[in-house]
Amino acid sequence: MKLKRIEFLSKDEVQAIHSSTIEILSRVGIKVDSPSARNTFKDYGAEVNDHELFIKIPESLIKEKLSTVPESFKLHGPDGTFNFEVNTTSTQFATIGTPVKIYDPSKKGGVRKTVLDDTIKQIRVVDSLKNINCSHIDVWPNDVNYLSLHAHCIYQWVHNTRKPYGLGCFGRLASQDMMNMASIIVGSEKELIDNPRFVGFMNPTSPLHLPQLMTNGLEIFAKYKQPTIIAPEALAGTTAPVTLAGLLTQINAEIIGGIVLSQLFNSGAPVFFGTVSTITDMKSGNAALGSIETGIITAAIAQLARFYNIPSRGPGGITDSKVLDVQCGFERLQTLLVATQAGVNYITCAGTYEETLVEALELLVIDDELVDIVKRLIEGINVNKETLALDVIKNVATNPKKGVNYLSEVHTRKFMRKELYIPKLIDRNRRSTWRKKGSKDIINRARDKVEQILQSFKPLNVDMEIEKELLDYIKKVDKRILDDYKKAEGISTGTVSLPGTDITVKDN
Repeated sequence: MKLKRIEFLSKDEVQAIHSSTIEILSRVGIKVDSPSARNTFKDYGAEVNDHELFIKIPESLIKEKLSTVPESFKLHGPDGTFNFEVNTTSTQFATIGTPVKIYDPSKKGGVRKTVLDDTIKQIRVVDSLKNINCSHIDVWPNDVNYLSLHAHCIYQWVHNTRKPYGLGCFGRLASQDMMNMASIIVGSEKELIDNPRFVGFMNPTSPLHLPQLMTNGLEIFAKYKQPTIIAPEALAGTTAPVTLAGLLTQINAEIIGGIVLSQLFNSGAPVFFGTVSTITDMKSGNAALGSIETGIITAAIAQLARFYNIPSRGPGGITDSKVLDVQCGFERLQTLLVATQAGVNYITCAGTYEETLVEALELLVIDDELVDIVKRLIEGINVNKETLALDVIKNVATNPKKGVNYLSEVHTRKFMRKELYIPKLIDRNRRSTWRKKGSKDIINRARDKVEQILQSFKPLNVDMEIEKELLDYIKKVDKRILDDYKKAEGISTGTVSLPGTDITVKDN
C-alpha cells in the first residue's frame, strides 16, 4: 500500500483554526495598503477603516469567494509543448527563491554574486530535469538593471526552456510587462489567459498585512488568470505567535485575505494556498527554514488547503546551511520528505541553500534525484499474488544447482526497475571502483552532470517577428526610471522594499 499522509491536525483542530481565522478577519481585519484594493473590498460589503487601513471581511464574503477558487489548473511552457496539472491530490515540484549569490568553490567563501549567465544556466538545467517542472526568476542577475530585470529574464525564458516560469508580484507595472511579453510570445492575451504560462508569488507581510506593491501585482496576475502563490513568511516568536497553533491561525488569515482579494479582482483566478513560514531561532534571532518545525507548519497548511479544497504550496529541500555539507543534506531531505508525505501539491525551492538566498546548480540535479527517492518512498509496497513471488521463492530455494539466485529469474528482470530505485548520482560502488572513477563526492558528480546538460543544450528557436517585438519591448522597459515605477504603484517614498527579499531599490 502507499504511504499514508502525515497529518498533525485532527478534524476538530482544523475547524478550530478555521473558526479563529474567521474571527480574526471579521472582527480584527487585515491591513490593506492599496486604496483601490480597499475600495474593492468595500464594494463587496467589507468594513473599511481608511484611517487605520484595516479591512474587516464578513464570513459570508469569505465563504463565497473561497468557493470560486479552482481546485485544479494547468501550467504550460512558452511554446505549449510542455504542460502539467496542479490539483488537490497530486504533487508537483519546482524551484523558487531569491538567490543573489551562487555557489562557486573557486571564490573566497565559496560564493559570488549572480549574473545573467547564471540565470540562463539555471533555466537550462531545470528544462532538462525529470521532476522539477517549473522554474522562476530565482537567480537574480546582479549585472542587469533591477528595474528591467524581469523583462530580460522573460526574454531568456522563451529561448531556453519548454517549461513554465514565474516571478513575484512585484508591482503593477512589472507584472503587466510580464503579461504583455508573454502575450507576444504565445500569440494573444486570450491564449495566455486560457493556458497560463506564469506562476506569481504574493507575500502577505506578517502580521496581517497585504502590502501595496504585492497587492498591485496580484491584481494583474488575477486579471490574466495566472496561478498565484499566496504565501506568508511568518516567523514563530517574532512576526507570529511562538505557538504553532497561533502561527497557523495568523497565516491562515493572511492567506485567506489574499485569496479573497484575488477573487474580488477576478472570480475564478487560480491560486495556491501557500506558506514559507517557519520559526525564529531563539539563540540567534534568525529564521530557521531548515528546522523540523518548518515541515510541521507546511504539513498543517496542506491540511488546511484540503479543508478549503484549494491546491497547496509549501517549501521542501531547504536548509540554513551556508555550505554544501551534511547539514545541507539532511535539512533539505527532511523538509522535502515531510512536505511530500503531507501531500503538498506544489513543492518548491529546489537548487537553493542558505535560506534560499544562494543557488547551486549542483543542488538542482541532486534535488531532482532526491525527489525520485521520496516518490519511491511514497509508493510504498505493492502486495499481490505476483509480487509475493511464492513460486519464485520455491524455485530458487529448492534448486539443487549451486550458485543459483534471484538475479537469473525473469521475475527479477520484470520488477527490478519497478520495485528498486536505481540512482544516478548516488555512489554505491566499492572503494576501489570509486577510486578508479576519480574519487568524486556527490557535489563533483553533480557538477559533471550540470556540465553535460549545459554542453548539450541547444537554445530554442523563436520566430523572428516575435524576437523583434520582444527586443523592442525590452528597450522600452530599459528606458524607465524609478519614478516611473513609483508613480505606477502609487508609492511616494524614496525607497521601494520588496517583500520576501533583502532588496531595496533607492533613488539615485
